[in-house]
Amino acid sequence: MQVENRVYPTPEQITGLRQPAPGAPIVMVNLLKYRAKAQYPDGSEPELSGREAYQRYAVAVEKLVEGVGGRVLYAGAVTSLFLGQVEGLWDEIALAEYPSRAALLQMVRSPEAQAIAYHRAAGLEGQLNIETVPSLVALRAGKEA
Repeated sequence: MQVENRVYPTPEQITGLRQPAPGAPIVMVNLLKYRAKAQYPDGSEPELSGREAYQRYAVAVEKLVEGVGGRVLYAGAVTSLFLGQVEGLWDEIALAEYPSRAALLQMVRSPEAQAIAYHRAAGLEGQLNIETVPSLVALRAGKEA
């Protein structure tokens, strides 16, 4: 398995987002790798770490996620790898739930999201975004509860 962190999706991935979406809420798994130092295009704030720059984005984007009916489920630092092997660990993981893929796309295309995206780009070395939907096992567990 080859793993490649990116800051922006490829044209193929953008096309994939336009394909028919799951009929259920989605949870996006975000595996984040930060730059050692933030890299703003204008060279401003060179004292900021990548994590600090990304946190500016994270605080603002949480409100946008909520604005489309979603919620941030979890965010935390990656501390170790217990199973498997990767060349380098991600720095943080975040889970965000959206009522639909359309809600996610509405949020990322909004002028508000575009206005804060520079913090994300300045802070991230790269990331993986993985779309997930409830599994049959999870759906069954919810019915039993």
